[in-house]
Amino acid sequence: MIRNKVISAAEAVALIRDDDVICTTGFVQSCIPEALHAAIEKRFVETGAPKGCTLIMCAGAGDSKGLGTGRLHHDGLLKRVIAANFGRMPKVAQAAAENRIHGYNLPQGVISQLYRACAAGQPGLFSRVGLHTYVDPRLDGGKVNAVTREDIVKLVEVEGEEWLFYKATPIDVALIRGTSADPAGNISMERESLTLDVLAQAMAAHNNGGIVIAQVERIVEHGSIKPKDVKVPGILVDCVVVAECPEDHRMNYGVQYNPALAGEIRVPVDAMPKMRLDERKIIARRAAFELPLNGVINLGVGAPDGVASVANEEKVTPYITMTTEAGAVGGVLAGGSSFGSAANAHSIIDQNQMFDFYHGRGLDLTVLGKAECDAAGNVNTSRFGGRLNGCGGFIDISQNARAVVFTGTFTAGGLEVAIEGGALHIVKEGRARKFVRNVEQITFSGKYAQMRSQPVLYVTERCVFELTPDGLELIEVAPGIDIERHILAQMDFEPLIVKPTLMDRRIFTDEPMNLMDDLLNLKLCERVSYDTDRNILFLNLEGWNVRKKGDIDDLQKILVDACVKAGKRVHSVVNHEGCRIADDLYDDYAGMIQHLLEHHYATTTRYSTSAFLRLKMQEALSKRGIAPHVFERQEEAHAFLLEHVSGVQAGFKNGAASLDAHCRMH
Repeated sequence: MIRNKVISAAEAVALIRDDDVICTTGFVQSCIPEALHAAIEKRFVETGAPKGCTLIMCAGAGDSKGLGTGRLHHDGLLKRVIAANFGRMPKVAQAAAENRIHGYNLPQGVISQLYRACAAGQPGLFSRVGLHTYVDPRLDGGKVNAVTREDIVKLVEVEGEEWLFYKATPIDVALIRGTSADPAGNISMERESLTLDVLAQAMAAHNNGGIVIAQVERIVEHGSIKPKDVKVPGILVDCVVVAECPEDHRMNYGVQYNPALAGEIRVPVDAMPKMRLDERKIIARRAAFELPLNGVINLGVGAPDGVASVANEEKVTPYITMTTEAGAVGGVLAGGSSFGSAANAHSIIDQNQMFDFYHGRGLDLTVLGKAECDAAGNVNTSRFGGRLNGCGGFIDISQNARAVVFTGTFTAGGLEVAIEGGALHIVKEGRARKFVRNVEQITFSGKYAQMRSQPVLYVTERCVFELTPDGLELIEVAPGIDIERHILAQMDFEPLIVKPTLMDRRIFTDEPMNLMDDLLNLKLCERVSYDTDRNILFLNLEGWNVRKKGDIDDLQKILVDACVKAGKRVHSVVNHEGCRIADDLYDDYAGMIQHLLEHHYATTTRYSTSAFLRLKMQEALSKRGIAPHVFERQEEAHAFLLEHVSGVQAGFKNGAASLDAHCRMH
């Protein structure tokens, strides 16, 4: 006979013993088994049990005001916490800060994948995620306070490469959530916005001889859930609890139920609200210029999630695939209390599977927030101002995306700006500096990013920095901003300054930017001109950005077409002033030059005042056996052309001045 597993919340949590290891589901404010958390809190307050438990969770699961895992703050209930996020349970974070409990802050994706390791009976997980951050044992090993002594993260070497080994912690109790359950405990999730790690968590607890408690919205007849719709089979579930109060089974703390986030309906994207033009939208607009068409993108919470709105306004959404670490693929990413979900999603996959994709370098771009940044390009989002926030999925994502854009206002605490006439004006400066001499904790390592040639930008409302081998370089400044007064005077260090360009004025005008023209390189052909009499091809790449390999392909096609039209090998001179090539694309760019030299160029030379670009270009070309011919000033590039191009000197009576005039015209 089929055992009826439906019991009350009080009966279910009575099965939890002292010193048990408890894992719970939930992502930020979504998919939280609130009734179970409330029942544990009630039992402990009334009876003092269970006590001395360990809590394991991935992302934050609460409202930061006492709901979710915030209910477990009572002294004695927890003795240890292993979590990616502490910010949504501030009283638990305070207990850790005051050394009243032991604590570890590990990357969200690592914890998510450790559930699978536990389920499979494995001792732990090998991963590169966390190297050179505070999770690395050479720094803090993920420990959050002085009383936490046990090492659960070890540095190991495998075939000459550094790895981190994360020790698995066997799980005794899994608190999961679904929509429907039959009496046998088969769970479906049709009205949930995300599936997260419920299957892996249930399997981890069950295979360890523990218990699995599932909170659901309703009970259905046995056999009425289709086999493929069963997310957690009944063989893994010990208890089913129906949330008696609708408030305890909200889709998220701000939304009772949204059928679009559950994938039940599709909504017209044109009806989505437009962001007002403020500092947050300025940042999102500038970051949107980095979007790779046909690429896969992750957006963080806060300032970054505005990029989704900008992409929708600019009609770019159909040409990119947005994702969240929680498992949403495609569609329009939701913000606020619904962060992690998506309307019109293509699919929803488990959180641990999404982190498989992220850890395997499947992301083309991530846009993330930042709390503070230092001269080396290190970023801190996990612990600052004496507050333990946690890394969430920040480390997993930032270390493994092909390119990273960090976003946030230049200062914090009372910043007021005005946008008038296509320019930015600082009305009131923020009280707190974000660009500091040394970050309090390294959540992202600039040095490690440079070691792996990872392209990194830092976008604010008033300027843009780029990570170089020598630290941060100021590369763009907003119209209306004075570098000395509004940038350098508000930083604890001086960045590299070579020749910053003006941020695109379209960003500061409350009209469509026609972003697709830039992302598709539709106006790239206007940068090429050909002097028939002197057989010289002029290429003006001033201010142009090579963000993805497709940009190089587009440029090569335009140059090949121009050379073919010329009907013979041409001499070329290229203006790279203010041009930015992503760190990991210099070899591809050099490959394009090699192809042109082999098939279309007679001679080529280029110039830029950026020492970083010249160095990287010289390295990339030299590796291919090509003489670099990369100069600092245009006069030097033109002189080289005059000296080495035979048969054209007769047309150069005015020497380099003639070339200079032509470049200025184009």
